[in-house]
Amino acid sequence: MLAVSVALVVIVVLLMLEVPVAFVFGLASFIIVILTGRDIEFLIPYAYQQESSFALLALPLFVIAGSLMGASGISDQLVRFVNSFVGSIKGGLGAVTIVTCALFGAIAGSGSSAIAAIGSMMIPRMVEAGYPRSYAISLVACSSVLAILIPPSVAMILFAITSGLSVAACFLSTIIPGVLIMAIYVVMNIFQARGFKDLEVEPKVTFPERLGKIGRATKGAFWALLMPGIMLGGIYGGIFTPTEAAAVALIYTLPVGFLIYKGLNMRTTTDAFVEGARNTGAIMMMLFFLFIMSRAMVQENIPRDIAEFMLSLSDNKIVILLMINALLLMLGMLVDDTAGAVLAAIVLLPVTNEIGIHPIHFAAIVGTNLGLGNVTPPCAPLLFMSGAIGGQTIDQYIKPTLKFMLIGHLPVVLLVTYIPDIALYLPRVLMGVQ
Repeated sequence: MLAVSVALVVIVVLLMLEVPVAFVFGLASFIIVILTGRDIEFLIPYAYQQESSFALLALPLFVIAGSLMGASGISDQLVRFVNSFVGSIKGGLGAVTIVTCALFGAIAGSGSSAIAAIGSMMIPRMVEAGYPRSYAISLVACSSVLAILIPPSVAMILFAITSGLSVAACFLSTIIPGVLIMAIYVVMNIFQARGFKDLEVEPKVTFPERLGKIGRATKGAFWALLMPGIMLGGIYGGIFTPTEAAAVALIYTLPVGFLIYKGLNMRTTTDAFVEGARNTGAIMMMLFFLFIMSRAMVQENIPRDIAEFMLSLSDNKIVILLMINALLLMLGMLVDDTAGAVLAAIVLLPVTNEIGIHPIHFAAIVGTNLGLGNVTPPCAPLLFMSGAIGGQTIDQYIKPTLKFMLIGHLPVVLLVTYIPDIALYLPRVLMGVQ
């Protein structure tokens, strides 16, 4: 446990100093290797073998497809589609932002992609319509978490691979929690919008005019909405694996971006591939070191020791789950969702196995907790990214953010934790998970 304690201190200190995550885990993994006396010549081939898995190939494909979709102009079509339904309601533009982030998550699978594509468009638009800038920033940041929960999710891919679970089942486990959070945010937004006195609202239109607007918006967004349908329908219809679905998504994106939405050209496509390659490289380097760390920890029986320690504190399942939630929240506060998903699978999955928590249920607990942690300071990568796009400091937008976190997201975390059927219903119905 000394090795883990030292490594944990190093991780926290270096992350607070904003050292790149991959280098942080690289140093921490070698500290564990040295202090435990493990053979690095065995651990490096193991990490390489883990990174060579077919399932992990889905990661770069989804990341690059998300980058291409962000550059293709799809976000504008999604905004128009959602706005055609709720644009004339007071607070409708906020609801558009929330739902569009969820839809974009079903395409890109990344919270940061959702902020980059939707936040850069919707924050200025919301401010122009009379929303406080601080509110617009917090709404985009909290809504971007939906991209982690609505499949395909990069974090769930990594959790499934690390823990040896079905990627498709892990995808399904977070759909209902994601929809619940989205619905709560929409209701909260509509109630809060009543207090914005200068809020502009689209003029009311007749029912036939509304139908015409919805029809035109649906036609414009058809190809964007078809993409998640093809991917998820193919996965759960048994047509292709999640990795093959990622390849289909990438191939599908190119003609749609070039010929239909026309946001892609040679320059934007090259930039999207470079950005996707850069993001993938950073994730893969981080994973390499995490796999080294995880193998050394398993050889030292550290996950089992952690499980025994937590069980020694209490044998009450409710209390243990509460402690696990607290640890996951702190984990999400320090690292992004990808690193957090791998660490949760390594360290905490053995604990949940000991107390009889279904692994797919735990996947949903991990997803909802890491999403909350990613907008919780001190690190809060999604929150700070939204603030940078909106041009404010955290002291200006932390108050509205806390409202969404405490009233909207946290209750869903607790519901998912203590009502397993929220996570397990879809995997059982669609995949026969027991």
